[in-house]
Amino acid sequence: MSDAQDAVVVTVLYNQPADPAAFEAYYAATHLPLVDRIGGIDRTVLIKGLPDPDGAKPAYYRMAHLFFANAQAMAASLGSPEGQAAVGDIANFADGGVTVLTGVVG
Repeated sequence: MSDAQDAVVVTVLYNQPADPAAFEAYYAATHLPLVDRIGGIDRTVLIKGLPDPDGAKPAYYRMAHLFFANAQAMAASLGSPEGQAAVGDIANFADGGVTVLTGVVG
């Protein structure tokens, strides 16, 4: 991996889905295999939100963090046919909506 100063992360924040069981089934069986086909991802961290201490639903249902060596690697990976397939697939299961953030690690 490049110098940590160059590392880039893409964070996908998934809002609450209408049917969490359907979301999880599709996410595991269809979406994650698409993500696994994307070359150039150095590390993937998947997080499922927990209720707040007061029992309220978490701000985000799931979060996915995709780490790349640098911005060029991110652009090449997400611009590839595999990257475009994974990005395009989000609309097929994330009916609660998503927010995508990108940033430099550090």
